[in-house]
Amino acid sequence: MAFLGTGLMGEPMVRRLLQAGYSVTVWNRTLSKAQVLCVAGASVASTLVEAVDGADVIISMLEAGPVVQQVMQQAMPGMADGALWIDMSSTKQAEAQQFHATLQAAGLRFIDAPVSGGVGGAQAGSLAIMAGGNPDDYAQVETLLTAMGRPTLVGPAGSGQVAKLCNQLIVGATLNIVAEALLLAQAAGADATAVRAAIRGGFAESRILEVHGQRMLERNFVAGGQVKSQIKDLHNVLAAAEAAKLALPVTELVTQRYETLADTHPTADHAAALLALEALNPGQRLGREPDRF
Repeated sequence: MAFLGTGLMGEPMVRRLLQAGYSVTVWNRTLSKAQVLCVAGASVASTLVEAVDGADVIISMLEAGPVVQQVMQQAMPGMADGALWIDMSSTKQAEAQQFHATLQAAGLRFIDAPVSGGVGGAQAGSLAIMAGGNPDDYAQVETLLTAMGRPTLVGPAGSGQVAKLCNQLIVGATLNIVAEALLLAQAAGADATAVRAAIRGGFAESRILEVHGQRMLERNFVAGGQVKSQIKDLHNVLAAAEAAKLALPVTELVTQRYETLADTHPTADHAAALLALEALNPGQRLGREPDRF
């Protein structure tokens, strides 16, 4: 198989595939990011056409829809008949549907399979993988996807991106609420660390409270999921809502909160929602630790 895009998420995903015994040819626009996978057993292609040549499965993990489209157009002339392209990037639903139509017209196949779980999930092979595509195509690669996480077929092409948007909507909103809860606890005179411990195990428990609540208390904003990625995903949520003729007022507000960080902390972890909240409340700062980026 070919794996296109070996950045923050792609590299550990390739390592999981190699550990599962798959033969993987990797390609990245910055070649050095692909070359680090040589010692793990990957073959490195210096060109895109070389990477996809003869591959029955091509996986892409790229920055955004326009990049996926560009790479796909360049790769298609070198793809084998009937090859299956699995795009694990986060794109718009309409973009995924267009990728499917483009490949189908050329006798090729497509699954959109975006992921959630961040770099830690990619390293552990525990990503939530939301797949949209033909059931027979999905059945062909379900075992392969399981090497990287927990795949679920959620509908036809484009549905994976819808599921990812639902995930990001919940994540983005919950990050902001956790920040508000912790800052309120401290401002009202309680021990924010103890409050977080007290409410864990109740209905408020979540991975966000567990992982990012601790990050906020430690003021650790070293990127896992980045602010700029959260903004991109939330814009895609709002685009999907507009297409479905839905009003999502809370999502609109959450998007606005993250947009206040776009210029100052675009590559910080999305737990930096805390920083946006503190900016609204001059003189209030959670904890005493220095900020880490």
